[in-house]
Amino acid sequence: MKASPKNSKTSAKNLSNGNSHGEPSYLQKFFIDQLMDIYYAENELMKGLELLKKSTTTEELEDAFDVHLKQTEKQIKRLDKVFHLIGKKPEGKKCEAMDGLMRECKAIIAETEDESLTRDAALIIAAQKVEHYEIATYGGLVQLAVTMKLHRAAELLDKTLMEEEETDRLLTHIAESHINIEAEQEGDYIWQKDEETETADTK
Repeated sequence: MKASPKNSKTSAKNLSNGNSHGEPSYLQKFFIDQLMDIYYAENELMKGLELLKKSTTTEELEDAFDVHLKQTEKQIKRLDKVFHLIGKKPEGKKCEAMDGLMRECKAIIAETEDESLTRDAALIIAAQKVEHYEIATYGGLVQLAVTMKLHRAAELLDKTLMEEEETDRLLTHIAESHINIEAEQEGDYIWQKDEETETADTK
């Protein structure tokens, strides 16, 4: 999706005018609500990515999380610009979905072995769940912005959407290239040890 460029003053005017009574339409209010939701989510993700980065086993995955951390900083700045374009102060609204996803990430770290490929495989899945939430949100926001003729806002949001999709593809590539395979071999070793212990206990 490529939104055609539009003067930012026109974009802000379109949203602030709202309906015939000068109030934002229900759709415009929902757009603002979702902007606040993803603004909170991105700021929480900054903390989460720091934790994921420290918890990885492979350098490849650590680098991927580091790149996405820096990318998220830029994405938050883009959201600041979108808020400015519509004449609103940037602020977040508690996002239950992101809070739940971050709890899941912490649970995975607690439940997997340090320096194991199984942990990396699990962290990739957790990170992709986050990506899919962001892809769904940004995809919806882009279409709403286009509908409301907020073309500059749509361009900014679409740029972030493309980055999220690329991150998702990168995580899939990392998982499929070797981490999942090596994690499965790691599992075979663990099962073998468990079976040996069980056999010894029954003698």
